[in-house]
Amino acid sequence: MGLNLSVMRKGLPRAVEHFWKAREIAVRNQQQRGLADRGNRAGVTAGKNLDGFVQLVRKLIVDNGADESAVFSGRRSYMSIPGFYRPTKSWDLLVVIRGQLVAAVEFKSQIGPSFGNNFNNRVEEALGNATDLLTAYRDGAFADSARPFLGYFFVLEESAESTKPVRFYSPHFGARPEFEDTSYAERYELLCRKLVQERLYDAAALVMTPRPGTRRCEYRSCSKLTSPERFAASLAARIASAVA
Repeated sequence: MGLNLSVMRKGLPRAVEHFWKAREIAVRNQQQRGLADRGNRAGVTAGKNLDGFVQLVRKLIVDNGADESAVFSGRRSYMSIPGFYRPTKSWDLLVVIRGQLVAAVEFKSQIGPSFGNNFNNRVEEALGNATDLLTAYRDGAFADSARPFLGYFFVLEESAESTKPVRFYSPHFGARPEFEDTSYAERYELLCRKLVQERLYDAAALVMTPRPGTRRCEYRSCSKLTSPERFAASLAARIASAVA
């Protein structure tokens, strides 16, 4: 039986629309309550922006053979698994089949205007989370599970600020040449690409989307390697293998 990947293609527009609508609702609710959240953080700290993408990936997993009861998302008390450098880590989506940790997926996003500081934070989070889980796996934290699928799904606002080249300074040693004259969007694409190439994650997707009002709920990928379609194919193949 072939992989069922149509849900990703069909569901992405709705997930993108939900991303922006959830942000608008969160900002409006905080304004009505008189709460001040610096910059654009109101739409992020509410925590619901990425639910559309989480549900999309959840449906992809179920459509490729996993039982609904094997997929965990939403309830934080069910999302924690052991770490190595810390007691536990809560992931955004887990797949546990017949007592085996099959997959763990992290969903992140960033909107402007503070792309610089947040980029460094996101890099450190991605590296740390993968290193912690994989070390725990090698140390036997997940019984006799095979190496779990690790996924990283990132949504980035496409804007003039995120797509213009940004300078950096490294006074003592030269930085890697691929970072020269790159925008934050290009750096996120490089991050996703390297996370997979270095086998920290099995798939990493980057979705670029402009704010509604500029171009209504559009989105795009930066490369085939970091596209949501490639992410879906890799994850679906792993799920199909686990349930076979």
